[in-house]
Amino acid sequence: MAPLTLLAAIQESWPQVAGPGAAAQGDPVSERDGVVTIACRSAVWAQELDLMQPELVARLAERLEAGPFEGALASLRFTADAARGDSV
Repeated sequence: MAPLTLLAAIQESWPQVAGPGAAAQGDPVSERDGVVTIACRSAVWAQELDLMQPELVARLAERLEAGPFEGALASLRFTADAARGDSV
């Protein structure tokens, strides 16, 4: 079944787009007006993924092509989520 929201589509694609190492360090948790927030395990990972943002957005846009969310992704926002980091 196809994802019903942009966030669900990003969550489904995230492991393949970010790669297993980076995907393990952050999870797509919310979306507003095409901006998807990725909660990261640490500020270091939030910064690292932010530096990769152009590549990540391009890969995600490619996966969303020709679907109901084509052109819907504006950008990614990376935050450090201390509670997420503590759960590891």
